[in-house]
Amino acid sequence: MRFNQLNQLIAFSIFRILGALIVGFLLLILGFIIWQGVGVISWDFLTTAPTDGMTAGGIYPAIVGTLYLVIGSMFIAFPLGVMSAIYTVEYAGNGKIVRFIRVMTNNLGSIPSIIFGLFGMALFVNSLGFGDSIIAGSFTLGLLVLPLIIRTTEEALKAIPDHFRTGSLALGASKLQTIHRVVLPMAFPNIITGLILSIGRVSGETAPILFTVAAYFLPKLPESIFDQVMALPYHLYVIATSGTDLEATRPIAYGTALVLIAIVLGMNLLASFLRRYFGKRINV
Repeated sequence: MRFNQLNQLIAFSIFRILGALIVGFLLLILGFIIWQGVGVISWDFLTTAPTDGMTAGGIYPAIVGTLYLVIGSMFIAFPLGVMSAIYTVEYAGNGKIVRFIRVMTNNLGSIPSIIFGLFGMALFVNSLGFGDSIIAGSFTLGLLVLPLIIRTTEEALKAIPDHFRTGSLALGASKLQTIHRVVLPMAFPNIITGLILSIGRVSGETAPILFTVAAYFLPKLPESIFDQVMALPYHLYVIATSGTDLEATRPIAYGTALVLIAIVLGMNLLASFLRRYFGKRINV
């Protein structure tokens, strides 16, 4: 065996071992959560509100609140992020201003989530008068994942070869028609990647909703976007650290974690299905 082939074999073996370790850790964590939490999962647990100081009952208000926040934040961040990426890639060129915008976008994506929570409280809760509400939490979470959506969309648009654009323009299509009819449909399967990552991050954030929307105990559903809600991440934190009876709420905490993982997994599977669906349409 040649020296280069030996090095290649060693490198590939290391990568396989590291990949197996990552998968193993993931299965270990999931297995632990499932083992500890599956015992409390029931129809009543999923469809009723907490009772007896959150030591009994279910987590239905927290499930609904989490879904409201995920949908609201994606409704705000996804179109804004996609349109921003279209501007920087298709219209703005590669000048100093665009490079500055990209640097600021990357810096915005590295800011700790608790800073977004404080900013959301100052702007949406206090200055704009939204109060602790779904709309304040959705805007805050939308700003949190906006840099991620912008960057993934930019990379998806850059991956489209330029000859598709020039061909469309040569056939008489306008710039806007080329983007709408050619570029976006081809890039959309990869744009969905940003949506998947954003949903995963929004679903598990605690600090931003702590300052803007989350209620400690609210066993009822919201009636408008200006109401508070319970949310699974914050509810999990509360019953695991500051509940009235930590021993009694520990199984509920594991069950809540299992439901949160299931919701994130379900949303990711839906987004992956949409990605494959649009990818097949493009290939056809």
